[in-house]
Amino acid sequence: MTDSIMSKAATMEIPINSNGDTGTLAEDDSLEQDLQQVMVSGPNLNETSIVSGGYGGTAEGIIPTSSIKGPAVRYNAEFNKRIPVTGLGSNMHHSSSSSSMTAEEVTRGVAVEKLETMKKWGFNTYKCTKQMISERFGRGSRTVDLELEAQIEVLRDTKKKYECVLRLARALTNHFYNMVQTQHALGDTFADLSQKSPELRDEFGYNAETQKLLCKNGETLLGAINFFVSSINTLVKKTMEDTLMTIKMYENARLEFDAYRSDLEELSLGPRDAVAMARIDAAQQQYQVQKDKYERLRSDVIIKLKFLEENKVKVMHKQLLLFHNAISAYFAGNQQQLEQTLKQFNIKLKPPGADKPSWLEEQ
Repeated sequence: MTDSIMSKAATMEIPINSNGDTGTLAEDDSLEQDLQQVMVSGPNLNETSIVSGGYGGTAEGIIPTSSIKGPAVRYNAEFNKRIPVTGLGSNMHHSSSSSSMTAEEVTRGVAVEKLETMKKWGFNTYKCTKQMISERFGRGSRTVDLELEAQIEVLRDTKKKYECVLRLARALTNHFYNMVQTQHALGDTFADLSQKSPELRDEFGYNAETQKLLCKNGETLLGAINFFVSSINTLVKKTMEDTLMTIKMYENARLEFDAYRSDLEELSLGPRDAVAMARIDAAQQQYQVQKDKYERLRSDVIIKLKFLEENKVKVMHKQLLLFHNAISAYFAGNQQQLEQTLKQFNIKLKPPGADKPSWLEEQ
């Protein structure tokens, strides 16, 4: 009886929870939690569950593994501590993730920058197109410099005429070259017949010498015309073209300036609340930027037009004098004056024996 009473008393001193676990040891609770977290990092536990108790446990003690979150840990039974599980694999994964994030950020930054550039370009193009259409239909105003516009128009007309001179001079050179080649062949034929026809040796000989002399003078004249064509080509295709390129930039700047000026005028006529004032300030800044650009290019155009006119007069004075003296000396049969003309302008002829003059090789 005494033994049974003692056994019952001992049994009553040990409280049992609903899962059949003992509740007196605090270490058991921490051990149970550590074991639960260890089970999360184990293999193939995605669809399993942990029972916090013995065989007699109820459904209330079942904890799904998906509800346990946090880093994987290793339990040390001796010290009752949780040690985080780290290693080379996690470091490599972290490093690769960081590098991929960095590359992704760089790519995203480049994309954002390009998007902003396209946005600014589209906004500027819209404004300029709107201004251009307004000007063509007479609804918009444009900034006009009458004196400068007249000079630009004169330059474009002059360029067309100089291109015509260049085209005709090249045609003259081509035809004259063919004539010189024909004279050269005719002189060789006369010389050959002079050797084979004793009864007409003198007559063929005279004509052969005449054609050879004409051929020599023609090659000299071709050298002068070649120099003339080259100088006109440089003046038209490089000097004038460079000035016209600056004029084109100036005209684009003028269009942008008028577009932002019109935008500022429209905003100034609207309401004056906080949002509108902020937009007016931004438009005023853009207007000032476009105005500075327009005035700078306008100044460049004025300077280039001035230097172009001076250069054109200087070049054409020399080239027209050369062309006149060379043509006059050739058709007058003055070989000495023709050669003196080439020396005066420092023109060197193509070395003897060449089939074609240098101007054809440059075409």
